[in-house]
Amino acid sequence: MAVVKCAIELGIADVIESHGSPMTLSELSSALACASSPLYRIMRFLMHRGIFKEELTAHGSPGYAQTALSRRLMRYGEHSMAAFIMLNSSPMVTKSLHCLSARVLANETSPFVVAHGEDAWSFLEANPTQSQLVNEAMASDAKVAVPAIIHGCPEAFDGLGSLVDVGGGNGTTLQMLLKAFPRLRGIHFDLPHIVSNAAEFHGVERVGGDMFQSVPKADAAFLMWILHDWGEKECIQILKKCREAISEEKGKVIIVEAVIEEGKMDELSDARLALDMAMMAHTNAGKERTLKEWEFLLEKAGFTRYTVKSIHVVQSVIEAFP
Repeated sequence: MAVVKCAIELGIADVIESHGSPMTLSELSSALACASSPLYRIMRFLMHRGIFKEELTAHGSPGYAQTALSRRLMRYGEHSMAAFIMLNSSPMVTKSLHCLSARVLANETSPFVVAHGEDAWSFLEANPTQSQLVNEAMASDAKVAVPAIIHGCPEAFDGLGSLVDVGGGNGTTLQMLLKAFPRLRGIHFDLPHIVSNAAEFHGVERVGGDMFQSVPKADAAFLMWILHDWGEKECIQILKKCREAISEEKGKVIIVEAVIEEGKMDELSDARLALDMAMMAHTNAGKERTLKEWEFLLEKAGFTRYTVKSIHVVQSVIEAFP
């Protein structure tokens, strides 16, 4: 992780992409204004991991070239995961992980509080730069998850005229959904200080508020990576507010979250279980949940039925109906 973070900070993928063809060590070190010897060692490691690859330059010299994986390290690429990696290698995150034993030894103790002296929400409100990084990281994840939702579960949006994105961050997810389903009217809902810093987008109404108090009315409420931050009591409260915001006849709540299938592992199980460890470290009571745990929350929040669909990413799409 540290070497990948180094590559992002140096802008290696961005420089090679801008160059448009493989670059020699000399060309790359010159463009980055850095020493060639340590850069060579960094690139040797990254090529060994398959992040970059070797190709001949136009002059027949060995050069460094991009891969689909290295393009994920570009700061502003369409498929960039740079912000997500920078977040997960930041001191804010790593300090909490190093305090994970505090949760195990005393179940009510938050490792984040032990590491930083306050909970994550207070910390982020007091540190706008870190808050921005979190929102950019969530936007990076959305660039992977939302296309999977659009192609894997488009029927979830059939018949809807309006959609409120609860905890919508910087608005990336809602923008992508509205581009795919232009008939929708979107409501971008989050804390006032987050919504006020989000870019305006055609067809989107920005509303600041508290999801524990009320949620703007719409045909459907959409929550992606929201409920895993909270314990049972808070999740039920949020879901009840979402249920109040939708119509009894055609309303639904669309939840995009991980579903852990105990005893049935797949190629994404490692990621889901690692996220559960992250929730243990960074939240007071958050977790990734099994299907039985999701069923319990939905029943307690007053939903009569639900469906779950895999979309071949870490998350699944859960549709809950009044």
